[in-house]
Amino acid sequence: MVTATLSQDTTYAKPGELKRAWYLVDAKNQTLGRLSSTLATILSGKIKTLYTPGVDCGDFVVITNVDQIHLTGKKIEQKIHFYHSGHPGGAHFVSYKKLLKENPARILQLAVKRMLPKNKLASRQILRLKIYKGDSHPHIAQKLQPIDLNQL
Repeated sequence: MVTATLSQDTTYAKPGELKRAWYLVDAKNQTLGRLSSTLATILSGKIKTLYTPGVDCGDFVVITNVDQIHLTGKKIEQKIHFYHSGHPGGAHFVSYKKLLKENPARILQLAVKRMLPKNKLASRQILRLKIYKGDSHPHIAQKLQPIDLNQL
């Protein structure tokens, strides 16, 4: 008979003991899908050794130059963002070309939000994503650590 025992090294992350880091990501010349999947991993805390699925242990991420992000293939012309107001006839369709010109932060936020888990933790995790069009941002006091996405 085989018995399963937990190792003494197994740790469970407690919400009060977590230390959240602040990362700076430059989105210049980054692909939307690859960038958003990496950001979802950081926001959910999966890059930490203390990751626990039921505990929100993700970090803050500040993204700059989001207006210089690109999509591969013909997605810029063919991809359409759909949303509905909830009223009859309230369907709205916006092309990604128009959305990239008017509000590029919305494209990245939608992509990351859809890659996060569909539970109560995701609503808190998406709030730690800070997106800015240019190089400047108001989070200088947080001592941001620049992160290279190619290393993750």
